[in-house]
Amino acid sequence: MGKKVLIAGESWMSYTTHVKGFDSFYTSVYEEGVEYLRNALKLAGYEVTFIPNHLAPVNFPFTMEELAEYSCVILSDIGSNTLLLPPETFAKSIKRPNRCQLIRDYVLQGGAFLMVGGYMSFTGIDAKSRYGQTAIQDILPVRCIAVDDRMEHPEGVVPVTIADHDALRGLPQQWPAFLGYNKTEVIPQGQVLATIDGDPFIAVGEFGKGKAAAFTSDCAPHWGPQEFVEWEYYNTLWKGLLDFLTK
Repeated sequence: MGKKVLIAGESWMSYTTHVKGFDSFYTSVYEEGVEYLRNALKLAGYEVTFIPNHLAPVNFPFTMEELAEYSCVILSDIGSNTLLLPPETFAKSIKRPNRCQLIRDYVLQGGAFLMVGGYMSFTGIDAKSRYGQTAIQDILPVRCIAVDDRMEHPEGVVPVTIADHDALRGLPQQWPAFLGYNKTEVIPQGQVLATIDGDPFIAVGEFGKGKAAAFTSDCAPHWGPQEFVEWEYYNTLWKGLLDFLTK
């Protein structure tokens, strides 16, 4: 059995109002965007546990013992409030562990962490994800900016590899185009491996006894378009990053 990886986020619910002349009605849908990343990691030999956004407030680990079961924790399109405000705290004012601090301590003690970009990653849309104001910033190899960090590129923007590194082993120089990313800043504790429009695209760093990485665009649509998720090197990318982080 392979190393265990925990992915949290990558799901959403939509509630739509349909107006047809005088009449209107509503539809709702639950969707996930985890399948591309999850399949890539499974093919790489990892055992993957997925916690969608609506279950994470209760089901994401609260203790180091629970978190230590995993070789790597991945947050993808999940805001910090989902981890910081479990129902007991928000509704009943009951103290619960700070899970952003827990992830930080997990990495410092030897764990691996990856943040994947999206509307609810890094600082996020309307600055709602606000990871730069949490303990997660202590283990990110990039700095979150203070405002809405979305860089929308409907015309497509192509990353540029700038470092020869084990995490990118087997990847070509030519990347597919992306449709956007989270803008972050370079820090001394991080090594930028690839840039996108001059900003960090992939960065890695060592923190305490552990490692962390940032991938500032999406692992799935919309920022990661079909030409990316169907790219022949898509699986190679995620295998290389996880192999490096968990080595």
